[in-house]
Amino acid sequence: MNINIIKAEKKHLIDCKKALQNSQLGKIYFSEEDKAIQTINEGISKEEIFIALNEECTFLGFIWIILNGAFHSFPYLHLIVVKEEFRNLGIGKKLLKYFEETTSKNSSKLFLVVADFNPRAKQLYQSIGYKEVGSIPNLYKRDVTECLMMKEI
Repeated sequence: MNINIIKAEKKHLIDCKKALQNSQLGKIYFSEEDKAIQTINEGISKEEIFIALNEECTFLGFIWIILNGAFHSFPYLHLIVVKEEFRNLGIGKKLLKYFEETTSKNSSKLFLVVADFNPRAKQLYQSIGYKEVGSIPNLYKRDVTECLMMKEI
């Protein structure tokens, strides 16, 4: 499947919100529609969200990249979401590849966090070279531990 990754615009807000709220991450952290919209709107306004489209321009998912988001020095993958009906087709890996290709030119390390309720995502990150460098209990939500992961370029 050919995928085109472009900067998100306001017109993509609802697609991003729906995909986020239909994900495990979204159900736990963004169950309130207003919070999901506000969050996605912030990322689009900052020009940090990029969307994946197929040849027919169908929305497949998105990634939120904060260039100096980790320790004010390193690229940070804030969110990655694939629309439910397009999961397990390699779109997440392509979005991760986009993150790495667009940020690694100016950085020696890349960071992300993954929640303990998402072991499949953690396995994916480990399979492409991310290593767990710490854990942060209760970072975003009580009783959820986030694993801080880093990849050295």
